[in-house]
Amino acid sequence: MSDFHSPAAVLLLSLFAGAIRVSTPYLFVSLGECLTEKGGRVNLGLEGILVCGAMCGYAGSYLSGSPWIGVLAAAAAGLVLGCLHGLVCSLPRVSDIAFGIALMLFGTGLAFYLGKPFIEPQAPMLPSIDLGAWATSPQVHNALHINLLFVIGVVLAVALQWGLRSMRWGMTLRLVGENAESARAMGYPVTRVRVLATAVGGLFAGVGGAYLSLVYPGSWNEGLSSGQGLMAVALVIFARWQPLRCLWAALLFGAAGALGPALQAIGVTSGYYLFNAAPYVLTLALMIVNCRPDRTLAGAPGELSLTR
Repeated sequence: MSDFHSPAAVLLLSLFAGAIRVSTPYLFVSLGECLTEKGGRVNLGLEGILVCGAMCGYAGSYLSGSPWIGVLAAAAAGLVLGCLHGLVCSLPRVSDIAFGIALMLFGTGLAFYLGKPFIEPQAPMLPSIDLGAWATSPQVHNALHINLLFVIGVVLAVALQWGLRSMRWGMTLRLVGENAESARAMGYPVTRVRVLATAVGGLFAGVGGAYLSLVYPGSWNEGLSSGQGLMAVALVIFARWQPLRCLWAALLFGAAGALGPALQAIGVTSGYYLFNAAPYVLTLALMIVNCRPDRTLAGAPGELSLTR
């Protein structure tokens, strides 16, 4: 067991545990945005939905005494805001980009206003699955302490990947996102499909917000989110609109976010705040790579405003 105490082993275990811990909000938000964009719509308001979900999740957990009721409250808040985005953007001459920015500001402001009474109280937290009870090394034990929401997110990624390819609803959503006129000609309700996809995408983002307030960092305050909602758009582009790739991309972003604490765990403290900026640097790098003139947005739905 002495190998687990070497600096390299501690760094790898810290990165592994941190990737799972930090990636979960990215995973839920990116899966939600993947569904939304598969239908041909972009939701830049996910940051506001994420923050609002975090507040509603924490408030629901505190008021009910059950963290799972908090998760349901966060999901409901995300569903309502996602549905709002879908309905408004279905109106003529409404830009999904412009309204997404407005929704981000609205959701964030609403969460800050309604969440003030819940900054001080302590709400019940979501339990974790202890897969490392067998380990004598504290590093291994901590690395294998996994929250159930991450497991649910992994199952969702697999289910969505299969459903989009093999289920009728997945084929309908892809058709609506690729060519709305063809979908209308075949009798599919394009507006209803897009609203539903955007609403479910908002629900997923709300659950991601509940993870922030009920697991990691596990509190409610106005600085809880660090832009995960906005970065999820870049993550989905990087993942080429594939749910399983969203899982791996979320883990990559999570590992980038855990880099600073992992280095601190082995005694590297200089440049700590610089390492904490790794997710933002990664987002910028991915956007630069994917926006080169000689590189097309391969896999992007044809109706998506990003491709026009």
